[in-house]
Amino acid sequence: MESNYQTLKRTDNQLLVLTHLSQLLTYATVFGGFIAPLIIWATQKEQVEGMDVHGKSILNFQISTLVYTIISIPLIFLFGLGIITLILVAILAFIMPIVNAIKASKGELPYYPLSFNFVS
Repeated sequence: MESNYQTLKRTDNQLLVLTHLSQLLTYATVFGGFIAPLIIWATQKEQVEGMDVHGKSILNFQISTLVYTIISIPLIFLFGLGIITLILVAILAFIMPIVNAIKASKGELPYYPLSFNFVS
């Protein structure tokens, strides 16, 4: 017999904030800023209201920053443009998680500019 009840999700803005801020682990570890949000999203997307949307946004942003970084490396040898691009990516990768953590604490949806939609 199949159950017809729907699982209630809890509201946990603090966990959403922590998920956004966990991206900053990239500056302490190489892939910690990708792995930590991935684990939180994968384990909590069914339990926490909004986690699926926030987690997908975070993962898309992290993958996008990786793509921009990889593209920037060969551009270093072409007129030094890659250095400027790497600096801009690093600034965005530092500021946007903080901005979106503040938005998450207020119950707002995240916005990460220049993100590709890899995870939908």
